[in-house]
Order: sequence, then structure tokens, then C-alpha cells
Amino acid sequence: MRIQYEGLALPVTKRFIDALIEVIEPVKEPMAEFITVNFRDPKYSAEQGGYHPVEIMITGRCGRYELCYITDFCYAGIGDCAELVKSLDFEFIAGTFQDITGYYPIEVAREIYPIWEDNFLTYWLDMGVFEVEVSS
Repeated sequence: MRIQYEGLALPVTKRFIDALIEVIEPVKEPMAEFITVNFRDPKYSAEQGGYHPVEIMITGRCGRYELCYITDFCYAGIGDCAELVKSLDFEFIAGTFQDITGYYPIEVAREIYPIWEDNFLTYWLDMGVFEVEVSS
């Protein structure tokens, strides 16, 4: 399996892609059109906090896979009114980046993306805080 990451608008690392492939390969269908990977901290709640849920989608086209988006969610609101919202959204195919202040061209995220990725890989691979689910 190969996920194209060279030449993207953001500096996605080989370590990130290799870890993603390792979790997808055992459960993927042959050349699925879309594969979604969800990362959940089962302890995360609006009241207690925790590690933000993350969703990653890749698409299969022309014999290879490409990143569609990476979305980091967080709770907004208090108590029963709290709901999961997009905290950071890196939309590779659309070429946009969204945070709590609005939508921007994806290149605006060139500085924040490496920090987000490094933290995410630490939580996922080093600390093991996420339950991971792959669907296609």
C-alpha cells in the first residue's frame, strides 16, 4: 500500500504515513475508494477533557492512495449543551484549513501542522491513548 504524501501543501512526514499504513493494511479492502481512520480517547469528555478525537480519510485513485483530510475535534459548550466540533481541519483535496476562527488556504497551516502532527504521533504511538477504528 502506498499513500502519496510528497508534494503536499503541508509537510506530512514519512513517520506519519508509515504509521497510518500499518494500521490500515490489515483491515483494508483491495483499493477501497475511501478509507476512514478514527482515533478516540475513550476517557475524553466535555467535563473531564482528554485527548481530542481525530478522523483521517484517504481516497484510493489510479492505483494509489491520497490524503483527503485530517480533522481534530474538540468539545464546545458546557454540560448537556456540549458538542463535538472541528478544532483543526486540514483539507488536502479542497486546499483549505479550518480552525475555530475560520477557513483559510491550506498553506496558512504550514507552521501549525508539524506541531499538531508531532503531538498526535506522540499521543498515538508513544502514549497509546487512542482506540483506533478503520472503515471503508
